[in-house]
Amino acid sequence: MDVQHALESHPSINGMCDYVGISRSGYYQREKRHNHQSPRKLRKKFIQGEIKAIWLKSLCIYGAGKITQELRSKGYKIAERTVGKYMRELGIHAVYLTPWTTTTRNSKFDKQLINILDEQFNPLRPNAVWCIDTTYIPVHDGFVYLTSIMDLYSRRIIGWDLSETLEVSNVIPLIEKTKHSRHISKPLIMHSDRGSQFTSEAYNQVTANMTLSYSKKAYPWD
Repeated sequence: MDVQHALESHPSINGMCDYVGISRSGYYQREKRHNHQSPRKLRKKFIQGEIKAIWLKSLCIYGAGKITQELRSKGYKIAERTVGKYMRELGIHAVYLTPWTTTTRNSKFDKQLINILDEQFNPLRPNAVWCIDTTYIPVHDGFVYLTSIMDLYSRRIIGWDLSETLEVSNVIPLIEKTKHSRHISKPLIMHSDRGSQFTSEAYNQVTANMTLSYSKKAYPWD
């Protein structure tokens, strides 16, 4: 689900009250008259709307602790365990995104991953250098991975794949499809970071006719 769309579809009740110029207590009274619900149930419904709005605004990253802080900053008196309970009832939870980190590898293996591109970002022809990369995209119920291939000559994305895991099995068909569509006839450099999907045996096989280049260790931005 698109997060911006979700935000627009689930505005906070507090925000809606401000927009139409009524107080929260006025909202409670109106709901009570129309729905015949107890004040406790109305307050719970109101708070759950606020919780979901805060969660969506955080791109689904906030958990009960951060949401509790946000609610308290708005004047609500609520316990973190209550927020956690309401989140479970709503079926939402914090999405923990793992940042890029270096991992321990055999030093001999590291020496095999050479940065052939060496920050030479202006090739002289198309299909001389491709760059492949994977990006996290937060969605309503978690996150997905966008793997894309860019021709460095034109700076255009020439292939992409959206998947729910980082497994190399999602990368192989993308490379095969892109190779087929581009009709490669000359030597090609494939540049990537040192992610496990780009250093696997399967990746080496599908790029067997290419020259592999890797970002420097602990420096994935080149």
